Amino acid sequence: MKILLTGSTGYIGKRLLPVLVEAGHEVICCVRDIKRFNPPESLNHKISALKIDLLDEDSLKIIPKDIDGAYYLVHSMSSSSDYKSLEEISAINFRNALEKTNVKHVIYLSGIVNETELSTHLSSRKNVEFELSKGSYNFTALRAGIIIGSGSASFEIIRDLVEKLPIMITPKWLNTKCQPIGISNVIAFLSKSLFNQETYNQNFDIGGPDVLSYKQMLLGFAKKRNLKRKIFVVPVMTPKLSSYWLYFVTSTSYKLATSLVNSMKIEVVCRDNRINTILNIKPLSYFESLEKAFSKIESNEIISSWKDSYTSSGISFDISEFIEVPTYGCFIDKRKKKIDNREVCIDKIWSIGGEKGWYYANWLWTVRGFLDKLAGGVGLRRGRTSQTSINVGDTIDFWRVLYANKKEGRLLLFAEMKLPGEAWLEFKIVEDQLQQTATFRPLGLGGRLYWYSVLPFHGIIFKGMIKKLTMNQ
Repeated sequence: MKILLTGSTGYIGKRLLPVLVEAGHEVICCVRDIKRFNPPESLNHKISALKIDLLDEDSLKIIPKDIDGAYYLVHSMSSSSDYKSLEEISAINFRNALEKTNVKHVIYLSGIVNETELSTHLSSRKNVEFELSKGSYNFTALRAGIIIGSGSASFEIIRDLVEKLPIMITPKWLNTKCQPIGISNVIAFLSKSLFNQETYNQNFDIGGPDVLSYKQMLLGFAKKRNLKRKIFVVPVMTPKLSSYWLYFVTSTSYKLATSLVNSMKIEVVCRDNRINTILNIKPLSYFESLEKAFSKIESNEIISSWKDSYTSSGISFDISEFIEVPTYGCFIDKRKKKIDNREVCIDKIWSIGGEKGWYYANWLWTVRGFLDKLAGGVGLRRGRTSQTSINVGDTIDFWRVLYANKKEGRLLLFAEMKLPGEAWLEFKIVEDQLQQTATFRPLGLGGRLYWYSVLPFHGIIFKGMIKKLTMNQ
């Protein structure tokens, strides 16, 4: 069967794609930025990619007419303050485009929306579901709450809170009940629902067997990690203060933190579990889901991470717009140094950031990350998904990967920190030399003043970094 997959570069889409291919389907992947689409080579014989922007109705005209099924796995929760209207437009455009095809079944991954009063986030999910259900095709909505898995936003936020804070003074929404579900079960529900007539034209809540408060989830995580943690719930923390609390302690963006806080005040508990019987799936418990997530992290097998999505930075751009590094009107710090061993040097470059750090004066990078957080930026807390591999579109701390070719020995990064301008950092091996280039295109007088204010620190950081990268040890 020919399947259309939206959100192919997202957290869920990356994990669903190989499952669909393994099931024998031909998968057409919808992406906004072709350069960010880096599927495993083993899947290439069964997949193709289309550049589609759901907000641009004309771009959807290239969707093939002979598709059999489709998945809708996109949202705009932290890319705009007006995401509700954007999500509605996207859903309507998608529905209208599919009406012109032979599609038989459309599946949408939504959120549990059983309360009368909903947050903007959950209300938007419900509205998208309503718009998609108007189509002439068979439609299934799977509603999930908190998703637990290596690299999921929920898991990473819980991990940040528990591992960094031995004592937590928390808002009262930590007593709200939810029903977490493991990512492997989510993928199973999505894949097994496809073309199953018992799921047609219905919506189902999917969740694990445990109904827990957010406080119980945090303490359960701590127990799993053998950490002693104390949590005190206070009624005085406003939603705005709660959002700032999440933003500064975890790796989430402020927009995403705000949406999450508003949603966490609402119970997300399944109405029933009839879908488990229909699809013959026995969901993992919360502890089993945690165990599975830890095993993936420890073996460096994280397939996807929410941090690599654009929602982690709150910005949206095509990588192709920035892959050509400008020179006119720019400040450039270019350094060259002979390398002792090409392979060692490349391995060091490909391990940069995250747990490894930046090889020299890491405390200065930490300070810069903290200042970026204060300014409303992403800071250093995103780290990196894999400690050994780098793909276009990945995040490395407060950088986004624009180009990565290990054989060529070239890595190009674009800054997502708050800056009065735009910044690139490039590592490139030319013959027996490493060329390390920092480029800054200032925005107005503020940008120029910024460059000169950080110039002394660049002299320390960049000189030390290239020296460490070129050493044969």
